[in-house]
Amino acid sequence: MGVRLGRSELMVSRLCFGGNVFGWTADEAMSHRLLDGLVDAGLNFIDTADVYSKWAPGNQGGESEVIIGRWLKARGNRGRIVIATKVGSEMGPGMKGLSRAYIVQAVENSLRRLQTDYIDLYQSHWDDPETPVEETLAAYQQLIAAGKVRVIGCSNFSVARLQASLDAHRRDGLPRYECLQPEYNLCERAGFEAGLADLCQREGIGVITYFSLAGGFLTGKYRNEQDLAKSPRGEDVAKYLDARGRRILAALDDIAAETASTPTRVALAWLMAQPAVTAPIASATSPAQLQELVAATELRLDQSALARLDRASAYS
Repeated sequence: MGVRLGRSELMVSRLCFGGNVFGWTADEAMSHRLLDGLVDAGLNFIDTADVYSKWAPGNQGGESEVIIGRWLKARGNRGRIVIATKVGSEMGPGMKGLSRAYIVQAVENSLRRLQTDYIDLYQSHWDDPETPVEETLAAYQQLIAAGKVRVIGCSNFSVARLQASLDAHRRDGLPRYECLQPEYNLCERAGFEAGLADLCQREGIGVITYFSLAGGFLTGKYRNEQDLAKSPRGEDVAKYLDARGRRILAALDDIAAETASTPTRVALAWLMAQPAVTAPIASATSPAQLQELVAATELRLDQSALARLDRASAYS
């Protein structure tokens, strides 16, 4: 079961687990517990990137893929899991971008770390304005033909660059991006809704949203300046502590009370109700947090609740 990702053959769960925490705020043992819990809950979709989690002290990048790879090997469940990873972020001197030469080199490193011979969804992490879209897509065509990649996607692309990639697909018979990964949540609506949402719906492109809980702000964890010290991510959500942010939290609180759920579940359910969205990406660092994500997939908001969230998160 699940939903189709774009026009591809991939069938994915309505929620995608974000692997950015593996090797950062979740150690390997906890990461494997979370992955086991994910599968036990009937979910099959995991998103990571070669660069995760390079930013953590002592890390060099690739830690998340390594942890996932060891779990896949230990459980012997590769065929039941949809693995999405990304290429393009800087991994070291001269190791970044979307050139053909770099992609065919980087995919081998990801395959080795993941201990698999294919990647279900391989994504361009960031646009590379110095590389023609045709060159990038030709590299992916080579990987698909070799059986190393099943489906391709892109993240953080503009309307213009996504359209140019679709045009190259039609004109030159190159592979098509079947998925877009944008930043999108109740706090950050403008970027995706200003053209990308319409383009994805019109072209049948799947959408998996990152920062789906606005760095934790939409969980209700951060409600005043003092709360920002609760976690390493606190400083990133300070920008949401304004009148609009408090209005969003109030609407989440009200609807959570009415539905006997939580702000986290309501915020994710709002995303899952958006017509362009295939699956929000969200991460957890404990089994209790994972249960919250799983519960969100079972919450259906009525039109009244959705309209109230739309009004609360309007930019006026």
